[in-house]
Amino acid sequence: MPVPEFNEIKAPALQFFADGDGKPHKISEVYGVLAKHFDLTEQEQNELLPSGTQRRWHNRANWACYDLFRANLLARPKRGLYIITEAGKQVAAQKPKFIDRDFLMQFPQFAEFAQMTGTRKKAAATGEAPEQGAGNPAADKTPEELIGTAYQMLHSALKKELLDLVTKMDPFRFEQLVLDLLVEMGYGGSREEAAQVTKASGDEGIDGVINEDRLGLDVIYLQAKRWQQTVGRKEIQSFVGALAGQQAHKGVFITTSDFAETAVEYAKKVPQKVILVDGDRLADLMIQHNIGVSKSHSYDVKHVDSDYFDQD
Repeated sequence: MPVPEFNEIKAPALQFFADGDGKPHKISEVYGVLAKHFDLTEQEQNELLPSGTQRRWHNRANWACYDLFRANLLARPKRGLYIITEAGKQVAAQKPKFIDRDFLMQFPQFAEFAQMTGTRKKAAATGEAPEQGAGNPAADKTPEELIGTAYQMLHSALKKELLDLVTKMDPFRFEQLVLDLLVEMGYGGSREEAAQVTKASGDEGIDGVINEDRLGLDVIYLQAKRWQQTVGRKEIQSFVGALAGQQAHKGVFITTSDFAETAVEYAKKVPQKVILVDGDRLADLMIQHNIGVSKSHSYDVKHVDSDYFDQD
């Protein structure tokens, strides 16, 4: 099954602590026990958040227990260690099938926490209904997941805007952009040392050449097509033929559109090393290496340094 939402984890988590020996349990124990409860595969347990910095399963289980702690249903003697409270035992005895943040609002400690973190404050100030409950998709997401989702939306919009601009560029300027990108990716050293754009005629289909290393011991041949239509096998065959004519072993074919499956399969079989970069990957690389983009906002997400507070 897919990784359960963090609201779906709260009731089983509370029951785990209630059914235990009354002693504190590490959050790592919760991961293992509830993974079996939800029949999660190893792959599902290891699935990462979009940021790639944390496992989705651990993130959601952490927040499930943290919300129970904020409602005083669990106590936390130290970070990453929880024990059920008397109030938690009373709730667990009722065996609730589902616990979300609306359910936890009945507990003053959690209501105060929600007010302090802004959820209820915003609702009171605007007169709008609180953004809680199953009708609001955000209510089922942890803060890290909300940040990740927002980032992905901005990233996707930026990629589309970049590709719209790139497809309108002058062909020669587009070839320069491609070479700029490869230089930023570490090929050849400086712009002057690494790259040159060949003339439009008599180049056997080769649009550019870049040194693979700063000394120029090997070169990579490029073809960059500012296309709307799909690049087929025929175009890749022509590129490979041009590589053979230059006695070249490595080539990069870049397009603003995409590649037909036959083109992809053909590129895998030829003796030359041919890398295909479609429009989606091109935009990703431009963003990653700051080609045609600049930083707008930056947010540092910090966490408590437990070692600082655990010093004896």
